Amino acid sequence: MNGSLPVMVVTGFLGSGKTTMISGLLRHPGLEDTAVLVNEFGEIGLDHLLVEHVDESTILIGQGCLCCAVREDLVVALMDLLERREAGAVPGFRRLVVETTGLADPAPILHTLLADDRLRGRCHIAGIITTVDVLHARDQLEREPECLRQAAVADRLVLTKTDLADGIATSEVSRRLEAINPDAPQDRAPVAPDILTTAAEHGEDRASTARWLDQPDHHHHDTAISAMTLRAEKPLRIDRVVAWIEDTIARYGDRLLRLKGILDVEGSAVPVAVHGVQHVFHPLQRLSAWPEGPRVSRLVLIGRDLPVTDIEDAFVRRTGSPVV
Repeated sequence: MNGSLPVMVVTGFLGSGKTTMISGLLRHPGLEDTAVLVNEFGEIGLDHLLVEHVDESTILIGQGCLCCAVREDLVVALMDLLERREAGAVPGFRRLVVETTGLADPAPILHTLLADDRLRGRCHIAGIITTVDVLHARDQLEREPECLRQAAVADRLVLTKTDLADGIATSEVSRRLEAINPDAPQDRAPVAPDILTTAAEHGEDRASTARWLDQPDHHHHDTAISAMTLRAEKPLRIDRVVAWIEDTIARYGDRLLRLKGILDVEGSAVPVAVHGVQHVFHPLQRLSAWPEGPRVSRLVLIGRDLPVTDIEDAFVRRTGSPVV
C-alpha cells in the first residue's frame, strides 16, 4: 500500500480476551516494532496498563466507545502518533494495533479508518481480528448486536477459553460463527505472533489468494446475518464493477457489514482486491499475482437481510457478466 501504515483492528465482546491476546503477542521480539492504541470504556482505563513492551507508543484513546463520540479522538491520536514517529519522538514502529472496547460496533471504526481524509494514504486496514469467548458466545451472539457485528466483520476469528469449555460447546460456537462469517479462518488461543504481521486482506501472496478463491460459495442465512457469494468467470470492466459496488453500498449500506473480494479485471494481469464497510469501500488494490488455475472473480457480501436475488440481478445487469 505504497508505504502506508498497516493497521490491525482487534475487536471482541466484553471479556473475550482481547487484551490478554495482545499482551501475550507483544512479548515476542518480532513484534517490538508494534504500536498500540487502546480504547477503554469507563472513567479509568486499565487495559492499557496490561499491554507490555510498547512504552510511549501505547495511547489510551478516551473515556468512551470508539464507535461513538471518540471517533475524532481516534483520528487525532493516530495522527499524533504518526507525527511523533516522523519526528523521532517515539520508536519507528512498522504496524499499529487498535484495540476496541468490547461495547464497540466495529463498522463505524472501520469507516473512520477508510474514509477520513487526514488518514487516507497514510494508513490502511491490514485486517480485523475478533476474539470470541466460547463459554458465553452462544448467548452473546443471540442477545448482543455488537457481538454479532464483531463476528461478521472479522477477517480472522480467535476462539478463546476453549480450555475451559467442553468440546461440544466449542464446536457449536464454531459452527455458528461459520454460518455468520464463512470465509473467516478460525484460530484457537493462544495464537502465533504472525497473526499480527500477516495481512488479513486476502491476496497478499499467491497461496492466500488461492485459499480464498477456493473457498466454497455461501448463501448462509443466520437469524440476523446472511453471507452471500458472487462468482464470475468473465473478466470484468473496472468502470462497471465500480458502478455496481457504488450502487450496492448506496442501496444497502446500512445493512451491509462487509464487502470483500478478488476481481479479474479487463486489462489487468494481476488480481484486484476490493474491501468495503457499510457505505465506504477502499480504493481497489492490485495484488502481486494470480495463483495457478483459472482466473475468476469472487465477491463476498455479509449483512443483515440482504436481498440476494436483487443483488445478483444488479451485478449481472451492471457488469454484463453472469454469475456462476
